[in-house]
Amino acid sequence: MKRRDFIIKSSVATVALTSSAVALGNYLDFNHANDTLNIGVIGTGDRGTGMISNINKIKNFNVIGCADILPFRLENGLKSAQGKAKGYSDYRKLLDNKDIDAVLVSVPFHLHSQVAIDALDAGKHVFCEKTMAKGYPGIQHLVDKVNQSKTMFQTGHQYHSSRLYTHVVDLIKDGKLGKVAAIECQWNRHGNWRRPVPSPELEKQINWRMYREYSGGLVAELCSHQIDFANWVLDEKPIQVMGAGGIDYWKDGRETFDNIHLIYSYPSGVKAKFTCLTSNAKDGYQIKVMGDKGTIILDYSHAWFYPEGIENKDKELGIVDGVSGATVTWKKGFGIPINVEHTEPSEQTLIDFKDSILLNKKPISDVVTGANTAICIQMGLDAVYTNKIISSPDFY
Repeated sequence: MKRRDFIIKSSVATVALTSSAVALGNYLDFNHANDTLNIGVIGTGDRGTGMISNINKIKNFNVIGCADILPFRLENGLKSAQGKAKGYSDYRKLLDNKDIDAVLVSVPFHLHSQVAIDALDAGKHVFCEKTMAKGYPGIQHLVDKVNQSKTMFQTGHQYHSSRLYTHVVDLIKDGKLGKVAAIECQWNRHGNWRRPVPSPELEKQINWRMYREYSGGLVAELCSHQIDFANWVLDEKPIQVMGAGGIDYWKDGRETFDNIHLIYSYPSGVKAKFTCLTSNAKDGYQIKVMGDKGTIILDYSHAWFYPEGIENKDKELGIVDGVSGATVTWKKGFGIPINVEHTEPSEQTLIDFKDSILLNKKPISDVVTGANTAICIQMGLDAVYTNKIISSPDFY
């Protein structure tokens, strides 16, 4: 196993989208010259407004519409759009705007499916935030609509766009870890997860994540990223899940659990564990993939390789990076860093969305991967809420 397989310094080249690409006709129906994409953002809460800031960084990508039912949320979105967008209290009016080519759906979880379907019916390209849809009917209806549509659909699992994560997945699929034995993931925080409410009647609209009718709680909002990664790296769908959780710390009237613990079983025999806490933040976000040749540990933007068996050696390893020529000393107990230059995933996923539309290129995080993860989320919710082992649905 050569070190150069793991230490790779590479510039991430962005595809140059010029009028020549349009001249090739390698794109979907597109109404604007000079490769400019106009997008509307439906749902301008914290995530939607944050994504507007990312869109602002991307050349020829313009937010020209924002929609939200809460006036102060809409005002924040319009401010983030730097005066270039029109505001709508009804998202359907935004969809009527013929100058909008695409929409970003960033509404509460229970609305994802309907809003995305309405956008597809309006002929818009759709970026739908994770988790793609709530409940099996919502998932199926959205999949059916996407399959009937001629426009592009991308699910907002942004780590699918991370060049670091893509590189790690390629390493694992190339056998650099050997046979994968297990995956362990956590996303631990210390906080009540609440948003401030200016008026009591807005409680469920602002803190919708706390209520089962609107939310999938920690499973849908946090675990979904890492479950999506496990499906991706294993190239499998889990056959069953067991889990537990509870409202054991934040006894404040919430309905969704403040801690969850899930174990998914895959056809290959791999067990993937997922934990989310809100009362302890030790090690925060982490993914650990363990194989018989080594282990890779990932956080948001870094990765390390731990070769199997070398941990027991006392000496330091000074190894020359075959690409950069730099000498890296690896001490006992520390992993070998996997260095890949990459753009922040939430920005990169929007770049990829734009590229997919202009080049008629299927998104790496499409309706299929989004639906598979959404089904896993529903399985996990059923497991923790019923305290039963849940098998995958027949249509999965």
